[in-house]
Amino acid sequence: MAGQGLSDDEVRGIREALAAGRRPKVVFTASAGQVAGQMGQVVELTDPAVSDEFVVVRFGRDELPFSPGDVALAPKGTGRRVVEAKPEPAVQVAAVEPEFVLDTPPVPRREEPKPVVPVEAKPAARRAVKVAKPKGPAGLTVTLAYAEGEWTVAAQQGAKALAKPYVVKPAEALRMVALVDVPGVQEAVEQILAAERAEAEQQAEKLRAELAEIEARLAELREAG
Repeated sequence: MAGQGLSDDEVRGIREALAAGRRPKVVFTASAGQVAGQMGQVVELTDPAVSDEFVVVRFGRDELPFSPGDVALAPKGTGRRVVEAKPEPAVQVAAVEPEFVLDTPPVPRREEPKPVVPVEAKPAARRAVKVAKPKGPAGLTVTLAYAEGEWTVAAQQGAKALAKPYVVKPAEALRMVALVDVPGVQEAVEQILAAERAEAEQQAEKLRAELAEIEARLAELREAG
């Protein structure tokens, strides 16, 4: 009969053997109860942090969990223990059903509740559905510009020019800016108009002075003639 159970090194060896596709043979120790001395195959090592009985052994048609102390490595060259059936004497009793005697007493299944580990259910990933937006008309751009003393307006839709820059009067430019209702833009336009007005007044004064000189000269020439 086997000894004291599996050591930590033997458990690691069994885990490596399982990873290599082998199923090590073990023999049940006295702490395993009625199956002591019989043999089985280790088919799985579960998580020892969840349960002390993490050595899953195939015994007959059953696969039951045991603790490392319940099993020990079978000696090399040891086959599966076969229990020979002992014939029972036939007893004939009138009006009594024949009794069936099993060669080996049934092995009780050691089923203990395993702790339930809560598993957080992950929501199914939603596939992003791209909704095609209807294509709208191209954008429209209207530009009011000032350069070299002239105000111009141009219009463009997308890459197409609807109206080439054409000259507008300062008053019309001021009305267009007033529709935007942006104080900073309106003040800039008013400053430009004020500067143009002052320059025009200076030119007008200069032209008036030149015209007065020309008229005086013409009057002198008429008197001389």
